[in-house]
Amino acid sequence: MPSFAARPPGADTSAARAYHEFYQEDFRPREHYLPMWEHIQRTGQHLLGDKAREAHLTLHTEGVTFTVYSESDEGIERVWPFDILPRIITAAEWAHIEAGLKQRIRALNLFLKDLYHGQRCLKDGVIAPALIFRGKDFCREIMDIDAPHDIYTHIGGVDLIRDEDGRYLVLEDNLRTPSGVSYMIENRIVERRILPEFFSKYRVRRVEHYPALLLQALRHLSPRGKDRASIVVLTPGIYNSAYFEHTFLAKEMGVELAEGRDLVCRNDRVFLKTTHGLQQVDVIYRRVDDAFLDPLVFRADSVLGVAGLINAWRAGNVALVNAPGAGIADDKAVYSHVPALVRYYLGEEPILRQVPTYQMTDPDDRAYVLDNLERMVVKAVAESGGYGMLMGPSSTTAQRADFARRVQADPRNYIAQPVVQLSRHICYLDGELESRHLDLRPFIVYGDGIDVVPGGLTRVAMTKGSLVVNSSQGGGSKDTWVLAE
Repeated sequence: MPSFAARPPGADTSAARAYHEFYQEDFRPREHYLPMWEHIQRTGQHLLGDKAREAHLTLHTEGVTFTVYSESDEGIERVWPFDILPRIITAAEWAHIEAGLKQRIRALNLFLKDLYHGQRCLKDGVIAPALIFRGKDFCREIMDIDAPHDIYTHIGGVDLIRDEDGRYLVLEDNLRTPSGVSYMIENRIVERRILPEFFSKYRVRRVEHYPALLLQALRHLSPRGKDRASIVVLTPGIYNSAYFEHTFLAKEMGVELAEGRDLVCRNDRVFLKTTHGLQQVDVIYRRVDDAFLDPLVFRADSVLGVAGLINAWRAGNVALVNAPGAGIADDKAVYSHVPALVRYYLGEEPILRQVPTYQMTDPDDRAYVLDNLERMVVKAVAESGGYGMLMGPSSTTAQRADFARRVQADPRNYIAQPVVQLSRHICYLDGELESRHLDLRPFIVYGDGIDVVPGGLTRVAMTKGSLVVNSSQGGGSKDTWVLAE
């Protein structure tokens, strides 16, 4: 058994309030990390440097990239940032997470079905009508359209964090076009290749079967039956920041990758243009936002979507994944009402807790937040990727004044939350073991049933002390291991 110093590598105390995933309070590794740590101690940390370089070279060679946009909107393609030390989740912890995510997705799906049909939740006062009708992602254009099998939330990416006591909290829901699953899989592929000795010490559940789960769910939606299902992935094109993921998933599922110009609607049916003529399409996994999906219904200037697509969906001749209008369920102003929605639709208590949230449309909440901006995280309700956000503790006086003006001008567009110290984990960075903050995005697939992939994308704030984990803001990632029973 190796000995442990009072403060071993990576056990900095700069964020003492944050829960440490790897170390216990006495700086000994947690029990499920001991086999990995003992191996590192025996072989020496210098070998991690070789492994880290091999991982970067592998990702570069295989073209695993993402795009960061500058203020001038010019994209910069970068190799996916990856830390080689895995995050490990015990079977018991995962059972709790999985049950909570399935419950949440069921409730949100019922909410969307209700919202675009009878709106019982609004009439019963569960959520204020003004909050919905003023939401950017509420689509009046799809009222009374019946989604195939009543599924609106086919694919979900729910962001989880751990509070100071180690409890898992939902930070936000992603139900429009959640991204990151391809990087989850690539992380696992690279980790197995460069660190097989780590895997030999653990029974780790698989994540590589996600494309098969997704394909099965897509086939389930086909109006002509799963055996005849013709499926395409609809992408905005090569300049989209997630284009790598679009191509990855299309290839792994063995389906066509198409842009809007490759599809055409005829008699309320959708067809793919091929060298052999038009081929009917049954299911579209769309990675195009609602506003650009159909120029006859949404933005008339869109060249990314397909004219007539919504009418084809309304007629039941094509399934759209995720359903248009699903974004209102991950509106950050709706987020604080999800526990009430769980109770209303399921008659159950929420399994997973949430971060306390201040509604800027509430005069008392707004006044309190504006008086305490230096201690708050302020978020634009319809933004993602770390954009449109104020991190109060690290902000300047000018930035806080700017956000105060924005909030007062458009309260519905903002919410605020107290700063939660994200949990930390050791990372191998520039030859040293250092602690960094992180979160977790598990992926949920809703088809014939609900499947939660055992793991997810662990996103890491690579800058010391930062709480921003988004790759677009300089964050990185880890492989996420869920242990078998």
